[in-house]
Amino acid sequence: MNKSTIILAFISLTILASCRSHTSPTTSLENYNIDLYTPSYASGFEIKGAEGKSSTLINALNPWQGADSITSSLFIARDGEVPPDGFNGTVIDHTPERIIVMSGTYIAMLDLLDSVDKIVGVSGIDYISNEYITQHRNKIGDVGYEGNIDYEKLLSLDPDLVMLYGLYSASPMEPRLKELGIPYIYIGDYVEQSPLGKSEWLIAFGEIINKRTTSEIKFDSIATRYNMLKDMVSDHIIEAPTVMVNTPYGNTWYMPSADSYVVTLITDAGGKYIYDKAIGSASSAIDLEEAYALTSMADMWLDVGQCKSLEDLAKSCPKFTDTRCFMNGYVYNNNRQSTPGGGNLFYETAIITPDLVLRDLTKIFHPELISDDFVYYKQLK
Repeated sequence: MNKSTIILAFISLTILASCRSHTSPTTSLENYNIDLYTPSYASGFEIKGAEGKSSTLINALNPWQGADSITSSLFIARDGEVPPDGFNGTVIDHTPERIIVMSGTYIAMLDLLDSVDKIVGVSGIDYISNEYITQHRNKIGDVGYEGNIDYEKLLSLDPDLVMLYGLYSASPMEPRLKELGIPYIYIGDYVEQSPLGKSEWLIAFGEIINKRTTSEIKFDSIATRYNMLKDMVSDHIIEAPTVMVNTPYGNTWYMPSADSYVVTLITDAGGKYIYDKAIGSASSAIDLEEAYALTSMADMWLDVGQCKSLEDLAKSCPKFTDTRCFMNGYVYNNNRQSTPGGGNLFYETAIITPDLVLRDLTKIFHPELISDDFVYYKQLK
């Protein structure tokens, strides 16, 4: 072997050794069994790690209504590591800098983590209240709604990640995103029944954008404020006013279940939900006659759709104008902060500020306990 051959062989071995030193060996999916974060209130996500690995695995568990034993997973590869053997979910190999969000609540989550500027695409920009989004309409794309997605626009935004939701099944966007090779993750915040369970999804967002410590600190503050107010209400109230909610959809009136997000907030604020037939986790459909009877017995009436005044409500529900809560003016709606296009800040940010929603409701039910102004609610005049 001549000298040149020896030198070339040495160089080749050196390069091979260098490549091996920078390539992370694969590991088994079963090794990602370390709980990096255990939710206290949420049931729909988990964050897993593996011994000696920087990468993380986020599992969205049953992320839409009616899902059974469904897991949608996102693997965040860090430090040159590769996905574990047997993983068939979505992979991103860096912290996403260009994110498309399909729900306004995701905007609020990213905003709270000072990362709203990562959003390059939204669904229904005219209905969004977030200040950053409205001020940067010229650089943020509207990809449309599920069932009518502008995939040409979506591709032009060059997203690192799309944040999806499913209503009663997987998003129709999922197969197309797979085909296009665009990473995605389901966010199942809306499926959570607990107010703090919904807001705890902030931790999943924090993990995705590599700000989990920050997200944990922020969520702990939210939970502390919520629970302190809840305890104060419990310690001071003597009598709970009865509460009716919603307006009809066609000829049907939907009443939330007893353990729903809405009813939990009413109860924690010292109110008494008037529909005592509510059981399970699904809403109940009642007819207008039963709704009228319930409203007639209620002390308060909340969440009356798009109505901004008692006149609007009278037009929407003319028969209900002789109910006690209507005649006494004890009707409140959560649209104090709404946009000209029909957007409502409540449906964007209330998910991460359940403490403020609880404060509003406490002020409605027990005004002697709260001196602050309303944030989301207003009394209809």
